[in-house]
Amino acid sequence: MKTVKNTLSVNFYLNKTKVNKEGKSPIVARITLNTKRLQFSTGKVIEESRWNGVKGIAKGSKVEVARLNNFLANFHTRISEAYERLNVQNKLMTLEDLKIVIEGKFNGTWTIVKLIEYHNESQSELLEWGTMKNYMTSQKYLLSFIKKRYGYDDYNLADLNYQFLTDFHLFLRKHKNKRGELSMANNGVMKHLERLCKMVNLAVKLEWLDKYPFAAHQAKFEKVDRAYLSAEELKAIESRRFNISRLNMVRDLFLFSCYTGLSYIDVINLKSSDLTTGVDGAMWIMSWRKKTSVPVKVPILPVASQIIRKYSNSPEVRFTGNVLPSLSNQKLNSYLKEIADLCGITKNITFHTARHTFATTVTLSNGVPIETVSRMLGHSKISTTQIYARVVESKISADMTNLKELLMSQNSKPASYGLRVVKDQEDEIVEDSIEEQEEFVWPNIPKRKAKRIEKSIIRLNNKS
Repeated sequence: MKTVKNTLSVNFYLNKTKVNKEGKSPIVARITLNTKRLQFSTGKVIEESRWNGVKGIAKGSKVEVARLNNFLANFHTRISEAYERLNVQNKLMTLEDLKIVIEGKFNGTWTIVKLIEYHNESQSELLEWGTMKNYMTSQKYLLSFIKKRYGYDDYNLADLNYQFLTDFHLFLRKHKNKRGELSMANNGVMKHLERLCKMVNLAVKLEWLDKYPFAAHQAKFEKVDRAYLSAEELKAIESRRFNISRLNMVRDLFLFSCYTGLSYIDVINLKSSDLTTGVDGAMWIMSWRKKTSVPVKVPILPVASQIIRKYSNSPEVRFTGNVLPSLSNQKLNSYLKEIADLCGITKNITFHTARHTFATTVTLSNGVPIETVSRMLGHSKISTTQIYARVVESKISADMTNLKELLMSQNSKPASYGLRVVKDQEDEIVEDSIEEQEEFVWPNIPKRKAKRIEKSIIRLNNKS
């Protein structure tokens, strides 16, 4: 096969015929391909006095100059990469071919934008709206990063590598909101990277990519102490009555979740048909978790039962067939902050706090085994439940008190060897009774100390 030779050169120059109000002129890239030229705007401007026309770069030592020159270098690299990508096809290249690739259209190739469009279209029916909204936020950050880092509106999937991910990671770490504060903590950064990795992994499954480019990446989440209500705080909300009916309804929805462990979406979607008689003859909730499609079976506690009866004749409930009235998660969380203030609770609580409260305060702290808690929460792994349920100090104290009482009851009778040591100080031993024995091995006592005790016993025997 005959090899086709294409030639490319890229130069930057200042279009001095155009000057804006600030006295700056646009920087233009002059691309020469096989003796034909194409003028391409870089989107950057600079004063003529600060431009080195010979080298085609900005001059000076200021930080903004270094950033501009770095941008132009990346711009040049992208043109070269587009050229190389087309050149491997071994055909005579035209300026139009090159322009299509440079402008981010990437004719015939797979890109980040195309992946985002495919992901959102294919997953919109499978993922909850809240999850899709999170993906859209991650995608917004991703496209903003590509624009800032490379100066383009899109990026070729074939060019993805580990450096792209680490640069995106750094971009997220440094991103600030309108108030000049860092936008996200470590776990927020990790979630955005996780979503990008999942989308790229989808591209691999679709055979848009030959291999996964982020294999070296390992997400590092920090452990977060999830908020839950103590027994006192839970009782404060239970006993509080509000003059505003909407606050009372929000309190009831929150308490229902505290005593059933259901998440917001599962509470709102709970139907009357999901209430059935359990194996013990009592009323149970038997449904499926919306998020994971895992079966949930929860006996209904008295507080939850009272709330169900309270709204059983509500017009909304009778019309929809749901167990409880509905309200958006955003409004619920907003009202919960007001409820917390009125009840003197300083914690930042959300509706999801109720699920953690069920796991920690309502069940585990009252002696319900974590295996049972895991089943009621609809978890497939105990490790997931451990994120929700914490062993609080009061539970540790109660368990150790029970252990102490058990040990004391077991040791209430004299040991087989007839000696109960109450105090050992300066070789003095208080004796309950002494019986002869041929041989005895002192448990958990050093040999030297055991010898001292034996000598004391012999001395006491001789005295008697």
